[in-house]
Amino acid sequence: MKNNSAINDLLKVMARLRSPTGCPWDREQDHWSLRFHAVEEVYELMDAIEAEDDHEMLEELGDLLLQVVFHCQLARERGAFDFDQVARHITDKLVRRHPHVFGNVKVKSVDQVWANWEKIKHAEKHGSKQERPSALDGIPRHLPALLRAEKLVKKARKAGLLTHRPAKRRLTRSALAKELFAFTEHAQSKGWSAEELLRGEIKRRERALRKREEK
Repeated sequence: MKNNSAINDLLKVMARLRSPTGCPWDREQDHWSLRFHAVEEVYELMDAIEAEDDHEMLEELGDLLLQVVFHCQLARERGAFDFDQVARHITDKLVRRHPHVFGNVKVKSVDQVWANWEKIKHAEKHGSKQERPSALDGIPRHLPALLRAEKLVKKARKAGLLTHRPAKRRLTRSALAKELFAFTEHAQSKGWSAEELLRGEIKRRERALRKREEK
């Protein structure tokens, strides 16, 4: 493995850009102003992956890494944390949550790996302000509505809050995809946003599922 001179160079460049004699644009930024830049870079990386374009992947991974380094520099200036702490934190977490690799735990399936991961994560967060008392916690609010709905359904089913109900009519993958697109077309023809409609329904369903969980 090569030494870390490349990441050190990047950290130095970022610090220089934020210095009093650095770039005016970079100096104006804060965590809040940058928050959607990372999202955009992730989507561009997804495009590169789906295109199987290694050159673009290299480019987009660099752009995404820049967002990490930028936020670390901002946090360092505030005296909160720095890049080394972020890297150490994720390294330690990976080791803790893979006892079947770095410890003596034996697993026979991917399901057991996930079960151990969730158990360890719950123990880590227990009693802290990051604790997630509900099985439905931990879904990012800014996920696109359909992806958020998928995650909500998955968590609810895993917690036994939602049971699978067979559709009244069988749909193929292609037919369902066409219906999803048709629903979007219909919403737009009415002057509605399908995204906002689904977000609203997700909020209603989540409230109902949380009430069920409390019983």
